[in-house]
Amino acid sequence: MSNFKKILIPTDGSEYTQKAITQGLEIARVMGAEVTALYVVDQTSFVNFPMDSTVVSIYSLLEKEGQDAVDHVVEEGARVGVKVTPLVQEGSPVKRIVELAKDHDLVVMGTLGRTGISKILLGSVAERVVRFAPTPVLVVRSNIQEE
Repeated sequence: MSNFKKILIPTDGSEYTQKAITQGLEIARVMGAEVTALYVVDQTSFVNFPMDSTVVSIYSLLEKEGQDAVDHVVEEGARVGVKVTPLVQEGSPVKRIVELAKDHDLVVMGTLGRTGISKILLGSVAERVVRFAPTPVLVVRSNIQEE
């Protein structure tokens, strides 16, 4: 196995990413690696909306959610003795993850495990990251079942 020194853990703050966070931090602990916890505020959701006060409020809420999500990874990292750098960025999640993967040895991320028409309609960030990332990607399926 390669010696991973820098691990990127993208998170959306949901319970679906918790298993990936745990797995990524364990790999970092064993390898003596540092972790970057990444949350991407998806700007593509706001492309067709004028920047009025409602959109600005939603955007601020997403930024806060992102900060909370990466802070959670920092706290979990401290609990297991792993240094975690929090990072909240704007843009397309796939593009930002792939860009940041260039500076990391491994990407560890979760997936909802969608199948069938749901996967076709919604696409999969994890699937596209696996396809385009220049570094290895470990996709960790959540134990939580979709309803």
